[in-house]
Amino acid sequence: MTHTEGLADWLRLMLTEGVGPQTARELLSHFGLPENIFGANYSALQKCVNEKLALTLSSAPDDPIREQIDTTLEWCKHPGNQVLTFADANYPSSLLTIADPPPVLYVKGRAELLNRKSIAMVGSRNATLQGIQNARRFAHVLSTAGLTVVSGLALGIDGAAHEGALSEITTEGSTIAVTGTGLDLVYPAKHRELAHQIAVHGCLVSEYPLGTPGIASNFPRRNRIISGLSQGVLVVEAAAQSGSLITARSALEQGRDVFAIPGSIHSPLSKGCHQLIRQGAKLVESAQDILEEIHIQSTPLKEKFSPPHVAINTAVNSVNPSAITNQLLHAAGHDHVSVDELAARTSMTMAEVQASLLELELEGRIERLASGMYQALH
Repeated sequence: MTHTEGLADWLRLMLTEGVGPQTARELLSHFGLPENIFGANYSALQKCVNEKLALTLSSAPDDPIREQIDTTLEWCKHPGNQVLTFADANYPSSLLTIADPPPVLYVKGRAELLNRKSIAMVGSRNATLQGIQNARRFAHVLSTAGLTVVSGLALGIDGAAHEGALSEITTEGSTIAVTGTGLDLVYPAKHRELAHQIAVHGCLVSEYPLGTPGIASNFPRRNRIISGLSQGVLVVEAAAQSGSLITARSALEQGRDVFAIPGSIHSPLSKGCHQLIRQGAKLVESAQDILEEIHIQSTPLKEKFSPPHVAINTAVNSVNPSAITNQLLHAAGHDHVSVDELAARTSMTMAEVQASLLELELEGRIERLASGMYQALH
């Protein structure tokens, strides 16, 4: 049997209605390779699955499945595209240690990254500017140190993590995006260019067939792959009910390390991180904390913690800030603060506070939150 014929059987198995990862593993455990499953008779199959599925597996595949297989095999002819199965030597060894590994993985880009040492970074889609900066800078340092940064291509922290890792592409480090759609689609559409850069310099991965749209239930399921590919998971910002906590729970179940960046006690996006820390996650204040925990040597953090080359409006004026804006920044502290509170703390007029806040926002030194409050970006 040729590789193409063997792959066609793997694809047919996973495209069959009623066959998910668990059922596929049970069938493979009983029959061996997919070709043996499709070569088995109805009565033999019925010992493992229900009557309807046994009938489907013992019959010829229907036209939609044939067409999907042909489309996928054609997709694999393009450079960088491939489908990995349990039978492939290059299938990520780290995924074989988790409880629910996907039998088939669609891969686009540098597949060798799937077997390199890696760290997952996840967090809120509605991240603060401070959270975005942290994600980019941590990813930059970790990638420079040779780690591959794994995330989910979502808006907010995920996208920032990918961008930070791409700002310092090394032989060992870069980034992997685990998507919740087929690899011929990009979700969210806003990350189309980012996905292209990852395909060139990193790697895109999905367990979902080509053409699979962005279905809400698929995204939580892919989180087990994000954590499974990694030695540990860093949660940058997360609300109390954040999807990022699903990834953290998967990591704990898989025996991976969980790291969390603490934040203000007043910030809703710190609640999830603080909850994880109370439950035993390792509190981290710098990327060096992670590198030391997973035993990776790096040069001093000061030399590597410069902002990534990815464009972001965080530049600070080279001119010395005025005494008024300095006073306002000092009064803001590290927590969320309202305009009224700033006026009371500084004895400035409301007009002076608002004018100074605008100046600090433009300099990237303070952020206006969705709640209308402000947070200094120290």
